[in-house]
Amino acid sequence: MLMNNRVLMSSPKYFDDSKPINPYMDAAVPVNRAIAEHEHRAIKTALVQAGIEVIEVSAPIDCQDGVYTANWALVVGEKAIMSMLPNARKAEEAYAEEVLQAQGLTIIKVPDSLRFSGQGDALPCGKYLLCGPQYRTDAAVHSYLAKELDYELIGLQTMPQLDSEGLAVINASSGWPDSFFYDIDLAISVLKPDLIAWCPDAFVPESQQIMRALPIDKIEVSLEEAVQSFACNLISTGETVIMSSTAPLLQAAIEAHGLKTITPAVSELAKGGGYIRCTTLTLS
Repeated sequence: MLMNNRVLMSSPKYFDDSKPINPYMDAAVPVNRAIAEHEHRAIKTALVQAGIEVIEVSAPIDCQDGVYTANWALVVGEKAIMSMLPNARKAEEAYAEEVLQAQGLTIIKVPDSLRFSGQGDALPCGKYLLCGPQYRTDAAVHSYLAKELDYELIGLQTMPQLDSEGLAVINASSGWPDSFFYDIDLAISVLKPDLIAWCPDAFVPESQQIMRALPIDKIEVSLEEAVQSFACNLISTGETVIMSSTAPLLQAAIEAHGLKTITPAVSELAKGGGYIRCTTLTLS
């Protein structure tokens, strides 16, 4: 069964990292929007080549992270479970709701202003929904998703970013805990409903145990490729995988499982802490 048949993309017109809300961002190293635009077009071309229908919308005005549509919501069937984003991304929420309503989706909001990072922190995989709490998604959202959606919910915890004294880092811009895997789509990718790629070293020991016990075929990703090459942040149709061009170990493993790969070059968009999967919100 093919996946990710139709996705939503926004442009990097206002892409910026001046409010560094994740550890990949560095306000002292400004982004080049012209290069980001080129990379974004290359991702779209690869998606279309793989047979994915791409719906493009204008970028939300003056939103530095508006290109990362994956964080706007989690779309399942006709439902769009809307996100609650960090301070620097708040203006995206109303725009995302307007866009998804225009797609004919039923808008559902998480209760009590709980944090929720949308598809970035909730990955459907067969009968499972792989969810990440702590950094951008409150654990209480998991029970809410379990009520709304027909999935077996798997809650996972990625490793926190630690300071020189071994203490958890609180992001100075967002005020939220930080991690190089602040969204779970930086640590796990769904290649087929019965095949995932994941970085074991991205997870705390308890979550590693949960993952290893899941009756799903797994490809292990090195910490180096996961962090430096955003290897897990990919999109798959179940036949073709659009992925990092600098993750040769994962690419070889994916191809050994009979999947094709397309590898657009991406570097500028990574300065925002996002990559290929982050730029696409699956609609169906």
